[in-house]
Amino acid sequence: MTTTASVISDQTWSRADLVACLQGRNEPMLLPLHFERCNFDEADLSRLDLRGAQFTLCNFAETSFDRALLSETRWAGCRARQADFGLADLTNARFQDCDLNNTQWTRAKLASALFTGVKLTGAHFAEVSALGIVFKDSLLVDAHLRSLSFRKQTLAQLDFSEADLSGCDFREAVFEGGSLRNAHLKLARFEGADLRDADLGGLRLANAAQFKGATISHRQAASLVEELGLRVV
Repeated sequence: MTTTASVISDQTWSRADLVACLQGRNEPMLLPLHFERCNFDEADLSRLDLRGAQFTLCNFAETSFDRALLSETRWAGCRARQADFGLADLTNARFQDCDLNNTQWTRAKLASALFTGVKLTGAHFAEVSALGIVFKDSLLVDAHLRSLSFRKQTLAQLDFSEADLSGCDFREAVFEGGSLRNAHLKLARFEGADLRDADLGGLRLANAAQFKGATISHRQAASLVEELGLRVV
């Protein structure tokens, strides 16, 4: 027998409402909840067990998910500016076409999480557990991503402009478009990386040692030399 999750649509939720909804849903035969076009703005959803839930076109502005259980969740077209996911478990979560600008993810569990077509400008990923995390076609402008590993990943259209990438591992990564313009790259590693399609604007020759062993284009090399006031002909 094929079953589908029941969809809850067009409602505004408080913590009390959601707790009441979740009560009694721990029976193994019950399917995860699916919320569509629901409003959770500014709600305190900390420590709630929402594993496997689906959220479609929902609003979570300034919502707190502190220490919430959010593994296997699915988020599509949601708006969650300034939401707090600190210490939440988002293992294998999926975010598609969401606005997550200025969100907080401090010490969240993000192993195998996937972000596709997501706006993460100003997002703060500090001390996260992120083995296998993947970003695709996303804005990470001015994001705090210190010490994350992107080793051997194909990075498709990621805008890291002005992001804090200190200590990040980009070894053997392939950049398919995207930008590192004016990013903070202290102690970042790029050995074996293919940067030919990336925007390296703002990179200085003083930082060149970090890129030893990486591949760049003739055009990019000429731009670096021009930083010294030399003309390339």
